[in-house]
Amino acid sequence: MTSELVLDLADDSDVPALTSLYDGAARWMLDNGIDQWQPGGKDAEHFRLRMEEGEVWLARTAGGEVVGAYELWWQDEPAWGPQPPVAGYVHRLMVDRAAAPAGTGRALLAHAEERIAASGRALCRLDCRSDNAGLLRYYRSIGYTRVGEQTGKTDGEGGSPYAVTLWEKALGPR
Repeated sequence: MTSELVLDLADDSDVPALTSLYDGAARWMLDNGIDQWQPGGKDAEHFRLRMEEGEVWLARTAGGEVVGAYELWWQDEPAWGPQPPVAGYVHRLMVDRAAAPAGTGRALLAHAEERIAASGRALCRLDCRSDNAGLLRYYRSIGYTRVGEQTGKTDGEGGSPYAVTLWEKALGPR
């Protein structure tokens, strides 16, 4: 993992940083022609709920600046349907592209993989919009295998359905 980063569980005091990080990542996507997230799309309540139902991890610089985060879920029926408890599911992998050291996104994923393996589960799973060519290439390049597509996913808030590509990576013993 990038030695410049400190990863710790988010708590309620981190919610403003999480919403700001999400909005910044959403703006970057829009500025780069990626229609995936919208500024304001995930509010404080979203992150509080994710902390109650799973884990939200923050990456900070040695100086304490939040430069990345991810959500770790232990089930994901909207994308994967009912599944036995063999995987952890990564969501909202976010990096502050202006402040994060190179490799922060990969370090966050490596941390998630370690957490999942330490829990005794054998797979790290994630999904991304099927029309995000850059992200599809990225996940493939770091060892994830495309295992399917779910064509009718929604954001759970009344939005239009969209297609997501399902990815997984087998985790070795830790």
